[in-house]
Amino acid sequence: MGYLFTSESVSEGHPDKVADQISDAVLDEFLAYDPKSKVACETLVTTGQVIMAGEIKSETYVDVREVARKVINRIGYTKAEYQFDGDSCGVLTALHEQSPDINMGVERKEQENQGAGDQGMMFGYACTETDNFMPLPLELAHALLKELARIRREGKVMTYLRPDAKSQVTVAYDDNNQPVKIHTLVISTQHDPFDPDDEKMLARIREDVSNILVPATKALFPERIRKLFDPGFILHVNPTGKFVIGGPHGDSGLTGRKIIVDTYGGRGAHGGGAFSGKDPSKVDRSAAYAARHIAKNMVAAGVASEMLVQLAYAIGVAQPVNIYVNTYGTSKLPLHDNEIADKIASIFDLRPYAIEQRLQLRNPIYEESASYGHMGRTPRKVTKKFESAYFGNKELEVELFTWEKLDYIEEIKKAFNL
Repeated sequence: MGYLFTSESVSEGHPDKVADQISDAVLDEFLAYDPKSKVACETLVTTGQVIMAGEIKSETYVDVREVARKVINRIGYTKAEYQFDGDSCGVLTALHEQSPDINMGVERKEQENQGAGDQGMMFGYACTETDNFMPLPLELAHALLKELARIRREGKVMTYLRPDAKSQVTVAYDDNNQPVKIHTLVISTQHDPFDPDDEKMLARIREDVSNILVPATKALFPERIRKLFDPGFILHVNPTGKFVIGGPHGDSGLTGRKIIVDTYGGRGAHGGGAFSGKDPSKVDRSAAYAARHIAKNMVAAGVASEMLVQLAYAIGVAQPVNIYVNTYGTSKLPLHDNEIADKIASIFDLRPYAIEQRLQLRNPIYEESASYGHMGRTPRKVTKKFESAYFGNKELEVELFTWEKLDYIEEIKKAFNL
């Protein structure tokens, strides 16, 4: 029997994502000048205020207030009428030294035996619904908001747009778990009060979403996805009627409050740990990336058409306490899922230090991951510039989203005789 499945996304201007981006920008600044930095930075944003708290161990100094202001301005909160803007908001900090009790469990004389920064379980997931091995509902939800942000920045059409927005996509699946049509799209976008008549204002936004945003988003996908947009799909635009008050003024934001948006949109599983603001010694982040890297390469290699990988760690212990695999009955091999898990353990070194090295996680690569999902992104090399009044300016070439690289396919095929 067929079913419906729904995922949501939020824009870079959503209050929780503003917080995530500030936390990850602070992390990047520390890693740019001291790659060994240990960082756990939490951010709260609300009307006219940014509050940062957490623990840091580093040989460098970062003006975190200036970092926060740059991020807020980049996102688009640049007007006093938003009740939150980068130039005038207050920025309070309560950052202090990392606990030595935690640090002694992480750092080792032999780096490769570095312990996990905390206990916990992390999940990676991949499927064949899209070209980047991500679930279709989440991919569409992200794409809608990335296009909305592009339109806002270009400023040629939909010139009333403000930074805060949310999307939600419901996809209909058949008995074989294959997507057959787009059932419902929901777009809620913050906007200027450009018409005194609320009904006329809503009608204009709905028309623009239908005639500008949706076609632009569809064009990003291959024909097999475009044809799923049934002409009769349900479209909800700003269902409350208007959305003028938004961003941190409309709703406070916190780091780590959009973890399902960050991962698989409710498909697969999530261990519960957030990513942003955490350096890679925290396996909440690095092991989640490693699990996605494994799942994506395994599915791409043809081991299964859908796979969930769980890793679990104990604080201060290097080796994971378990590796779990679920192929949901889609395995192409005469092996049980636990046998596939054993093979994974022989292919991938899953000690935290090995993950850091394999995925190049000690580089300043995180601010870009803090909006529109950490998974399913395109690996690419970029040059990033950092400015410091204390340690000079730096230009670093780094590779983003290394956990999305399909660089283990041949090794996996050899191990599984594919």
